Amino acid sequence: MNIFTHDIDAQGIAVLTWNDPNGPVNSLAQSAVVALGEAMDALLADDAVKGIVLTSGKADFVVGANLKEIQTMPQEPATILAFIRALHTILRKTEQGGKPVVAAMNGTALGGGMEVALGCHYRIAANNPKARFGFPEVNLGLLPGGGGTQRLARMLGIQAAMPWLLQATQVDPLAAQKAGLINEVVEADQLITRAKQWISENPKACVQPWDEKKFRMPAGEVQSAKVAQVFMGAQAMLRKKTMGNYRAPQLILQALFEGCQLPIDQALDTEARYFTELLLSDQAKAMIRTFFVALQDANKLKNRPQGVDKKRFTKIGVLGAGMMGAGIAYSSAMSGMDVVLLDTTQESADKGKAYSEGLLKKRVARGKMAQEKADATLGRILATTDFNDLKGCELVIEAVFEDRTIKADVTAKAEAVIGDDAIFASNTSTLPITGLAEASQRPAQFIGLHFFSPVDKMPLVEIILGEKTSDHTLAWALDYVQQLKKTPITVNDSRGFYTSRVFKTYVLEGMALLKEGVAPALIENAGKLAGMPVGPLALSDEVSLELMDRIGRQTQKDLGDAYVPHPGDEVVQLMVHEWKRIGKKAAAGFYDYPADPQAKKSLWSGLDNAFPQAEQQPDVDYVIDRLLYAQAVETLHCVSEGVIRRAHEIDIGSIFGWGFAPHTGGVISFIETMEGMENFIVKADALADSMGERYRVPQMLRTMEAEGQSFYG
Repeated sequence: MNIFTHDIDAQGIAVLTWNDPNGPVNSLAQSAVVALGEAMDALLADDAVKGIVLTSGKADFVVGANLKEIQTMPQEPATILAFIRALHTILRKTEQGGKPVVAAMNGTALGGGMEVALGCHYRIAANNPKARFGFPEVNLGLLPGGGGTQRLARMLGIQAAMPWLLQATQVDPLAAQKAGLINEVVEADQLITRAKQWISENPKACVQPWDEKKFRMPAGEVQSAKVAQVFMGAQAMLRKKTMGNYRAPQLILQALFEGCQLPIDQALDTEARYFTELLLSDQAKAMIRTFFVALQDANKLKNRPQGVDKKRFTKIGVLGAGMMGAGIAYSSAMSGMDVVLLDTTQESADKGKAYSEGLLKKRVARGKMAQEKADATLGRILATTDFNDLKGCELVIEAVFEDRTIKADVTAKAEAVIGDDAIFASNTSTLPITGLAEASQRPAQFIGLHFFSPVDKMPLVEIILGEKTSDHTLAWALDYVQQLKKTPITVNDSRGFYTSRVFKTYVLEGMALLKEGVAPALIENAGKLAGMPVGPLALSDEVSLELMDRIGRQTQKDLGDAYVPHPGDEVVQLMVHEWKRIGKKAAAGFYDYPADPQAKKSLWSGLDNAFPQAEQQPDVDYVIDRLLYAQAVETLHCVSEGVIRRAHEIDIGSIFGWGFAPHTGGVISFIETMEGMENFIVKADALADSMGERYRVPQMLRTMEAEGQSFYG
């Protein structure tokens, strides 16, 4: 079956349909690029053809490059450049072939798909509110390589093009039309008819603006002082936002600056060279692997147990209507489930439901949801104190206080009511699931579902297997998370599991540095320069030093002599018990928080007295290494102990769970791809020798490095 087919009507207008039989979507696979070139050459050479409508036989137009295939190509500049230049040649032939070409986009056109559309003389989209248009490449460490940087800037102007390219802006058809990315939006059943009509009305509209002799950049930007200010401002904002960690946005700016001063063909070659440079970089390889390949595999439940029928949940129960329980209830109701939200008092249960009401009101106010749908969603939540209301629930999730006795009590009461095939989950973030399952009469149907706060915004769910959790229960838990449109990772039982266990090393290492006399501002800035969302001291305040102290004391009590103290433990205890500074919720932690929410927080003035600064301060790179390596080594121990095994889930969990530097592709990619195993081991050993055994890597990594093994295979 051919990738492209065409029909020519009596007026000589050809409809060229892209329908790749090799996959569920159209992408710029090598075979498709070759076939597109052949199809365009044939139609442009046919005197009977007066114009061409390019459309799709799939639900979407073209979703972009086939990144999995590109990664399998020989990783050498000449090969990548040849592929990109071949696409450029095809699109230039399309533009200069002497016949009007219309892109008739029935659905989404992203990245390379949007670049193909820009290579046509006119763009019409079907009025499909679910369709998206834009350039997501920067999120994968790349820039648009099919002419996107150059054509978009020449269409919209450099300043207007920047947000599309630097922020990966994606919009629906009407917004794309308003921005100038698309010329028209019509109803789906009129798409081809209108495209043909435009060609009939504009038979000579076959020259792109940038091929006109008198073409000038919009507003004369290249020649104006204004554009210099635009680039300077963009550089400054980029530095502030990315801390210089991301190469792609920097090269996007360079491609714009250089390319927009050149004729289009030379500009396209400039873009091709920068695209090739990025694609071959370790950063892009790591980001593509995590944010494209791994994320797709996780969301498609690639590792779901076989032989278990797919489950779609219709009714669930949530025990505890606090922030976490209320968030779980909201997300479940938004996914079409009926929710029983239960608490000890009706007032508490109603307050939990009111949380959903507030979020829904915001969606309606912003035009993201109709009032009728919001009312129906809220109506799916039943706020109650009666366990009998849990009858018919296929899943019950407890999100009560982190106390084993309380959790055991609600487990027993819920199991007395729910059906024999229902499963039970705990939202605990630290307590081992196997121990909690001892309170269950059906431990095979007991599992951990660790959500992150705020639940409505955080995309990750950590699924924890107890020793007796069945494959059937795991499969259903994965189905539930997928129904929420969240990303699951699966881990084995242990204290703190994976995300909570590793997360604490970041904040504790920040406190250890403080105790050593490192300036608080240096610690905080190093954290952000490392790529973390906030500094470790600010994050400690957000989490609550009081909570960290309580968890630490419980852990020490449970482990007894097996507990290994961390230098940061003492700082937590001093802050909470000596200086009564427990974090942001009390407006007093490592930072002071003014009453005015618009005012900025500031480091506590008493920190200098509490933890005197050393006269000699370390280099910022040393502090960055301390913060990142603390997390990476603890992750390796999780792997060696069997807590988590799959590299893609480790990387996804580290980024979406606690915010590990996204530009590295995640912890494993940081170790293996960005640092390199041999170099990582050497630096970790040096830190262990000077700072303690918490930096000592497990033997597993040494064996892997010696044998040339890879986490990703």
